[in-house]
Amino acid sequence: MTVFLLGLGAACLLGLGFVLQQHAAQRAPRSQLLSYRLLLSLMRSREWLCGIALMVCGQVLSAMALSAGRISLVEPLLATNLLFAMALARRITRQTLGASGWGGVLLLAIGVTVFILSGQPTGGGTEKGALRHWLVFGIVAGLALLLVSTAKRLPLVREATLLALAAGLLYGVQDALTRTAGLRLDHGGVALLLRSWQPYAVVAIGVVGLILVQSAFESAPLKMSLPALTAAQPLAGIACGVGFLGDRLQLTAGALAGEAVGLACIVVGVIVIGRHPALPDACLEEALRAAGQELSEDALSELRG
Repeated sequence: MTVFLLGLGAACLLGLGFVLQQHAAQRAPRSQLLSYRLLLSLMRSREWLCGIALMVCGQVLSAMALSAGRISLVEPLLATNLLFAMALARRITRQTLGASGWGGVLLLAIGVTVFILSGQPTGGGTEKGALRHWLVFGIVAGLALLLVSTAKRLPLVREATLLALAAGLLYGVQDALTRTAGLRLDHGGVALLLRSWQPYAVVAIGVVGLILVQSAFESAPLKMSLPALTAAQPLAGIACGVGFLGDRLQLTAGALAGEAVGLACIVVGVIVIGRHPALPDACLEEALRAAGQELSEDALSELRG
C-alpha cells in the first residue's frame, strides 16, 4: 500500500508541475530552444519555479516509491500524472471533461490495473551483468538521441512530440538508475553511493531531460508533448527494470496478453486525454509571433486542433 500511495502522490505532483511549467515555457523566446539558456530564462518566472518545485517533490516521492517497490510496479502508477495535469488544466481553461476525457481516464485506469494484475511484478533488487546493463542503457539512450536529431528537421508541433518522447525515455532510464543508486545506498552506505557513477548519471540525465521537456513545452501546446512524455517514461522504465534490475513479469500466454492489453490501454488513454481540449493551448500563437515565427492558417488550425 505504501508503494501505491507514494507512486500516486508522485504522479499528482508531477502532473501539476508539468502544467505550470508549460504555461510559463510557452512564452519563452524560440531562439532558446534546446539550449541551457532556456532554463536560465525560465528561472525568472515564479510560475515556472513553482512548477519545478512541484516536480522535484514528485521526483522525491517517486524515488521513495522506487526504493520501496519494483520499478515495473511504480512506473505504471507514475503514468497517472496526466490525470492530475488534466484536473489543473481543466481549472485553467474551464473546459468540461466530456465523454472523450472520461474515456481516456477510464482507459488509463484500466491499463494500469490490467498490467499490474497480469504481470504481477516480482523480484527486483538484483542487478544483472554489466553487458546487459549497458546494452539496455545504450539502446534507450540511442533511441532518445535519434528522436532529438529527427525532431530538429520537423515543424514545431511534430518537434515537440519527438522531444517529449526522448525526454520520457531518458526519465525512464533515470528512474531505473535511481532505483540502482538506492540499492547501493542500502548495501554500502553513502561511501559506496558516492563512489558509484549512478547518482551522477541521474543528475546529468535530469538536466538533459529538463531541457528537452521545456523545449517541447515551448514548441507546441501541452497536448502535443505531455502525452508522449507520459507514455514513453513507463515503457522505458519497465524495459530497464526487466533488462538489468532483475524485475520479473509473468510470461504465460494469458499474462503476456494481459500485459500487452494493459500497456496498450495506458498508451491510448494517455493520447486520448492529451488531445482533450482541457489541455491548454493558450498563448502559443502569441509566443510564436513574439519569436518572429509567421504562421499560416493551416499551421494555426493544426496547433489549435
